[in-house]
Amino acid sequence: MAADMDSMAKAADETVMEGLGPFQPELHSPYHVFTSAQWAKFRADTPLTLTEDEVKRLRSLDDPIDLDEVRRIYLSLSRLLSAHVESSQMLFKQRDRFLSLSGTSKTPFVIGIAGSVAVGKSTTARILKELLARWPSSPKVDLVTTDGFLYPNAVLSRENLMQRKGFPESYDIGALLRFLSEIKAGRPNVPAPTYSHLTYDVIPDKFRTIDRPDILIFEGINVLQSRDLPEDGKVIPMVSDFFDFSIYIDADERLIHKWYVDRFMKLRQTAFQDPNSYFNRYTRVSAEEALAIAEDLWANINLKNLRQNILPTRPRADLILRKGNNHFIEKVALRKL
Repeated sequence: MAADMDSMAKAADETVMEGLGPFQPELHSPYHVFTSAQWAKFRADTPLTLTEDEVKRLRSLDDPIDLDEVRRIYLSLSRLLSAHVESSQMLFKQRDRFLSLSGTSKTPFVIGIAGSVAVGKSTTARILKELLARWPSSPKVDLVTTDGFLYPNAVLSRENLMQRKGFPESYDIGALLRFLSEIKAGRPNVPAPTYSHLTYDVIPDKFRTIDRPDILIFEGINVLQSRDLPEDGKVIPMVSDFFDFSIYIDADERLIHKWYVDRFMKLRQTAFQDPNSYFNRYTRVSAEEALAIAEDLWANINLKNLRQNILPTRPRADLILRKGNNHFIEKVALRKL
């Protein structure tokens, strides 16, 4: 019975990725779906402006992305996003003329990137940042992650939320919405809080300044999260309301599980070795104990967050990048206009 249920779940997942809901004909799919080979053709004559050394610098631990993957997937994607940016800039000018406005400055084009832990969001965000900054329509591109908008560990501990860090309730949504609202209002020098993966905490009183970029990439596991609608009809914005385009990085649950555990074990030999690391204590246990800890963290925190909060947001994305066994993208689903 369990095996049958697994097969049914996998089939349902594959059906959704093909852009189809359960028992829906392809005609009703909200997505165009392409293989990586089909998608690569949309690159057209887009030049490759990254070097192998730059790709190595931009990719995260255990992410094998290389120049071939950039050619296959990211050049086409940067071309598509650049077209969206140019269209947005043109619409902004047309609306200004329509409203007889003058002297207003265009607002940043905001791209949201969502997906599970260990699925490769950070690599995708950094690669896109570099590629998009080399298009003439968007020379200034900034990248902000939602980690800085987590409540400090002291607050999470007081509220008994440390075991739910990364869940929607662990973020200061008010601060997050104020930040995006100021960005979209075109205000200069908007402060973005910073986060340390070494200390596993928000850095007090340390901010980055985001000053009217052409594009802002906003990356985080729950950026496509929705919320209950108010009964009285009052305006309560969601994070995604500020996005001009959204991307979901997708993979089979079993693959993400493997990538998470493999990364945890490799970090024991690298970043966790720093005496100042929050996770340094995991270097002082046996490999077997560390593996058990990683499995527990996956099963009781990250898997629950994926199933309850992250994966349900996938259908809200404008673009879905589906990864296969080797961490490379196998399918691309683009929402129809």
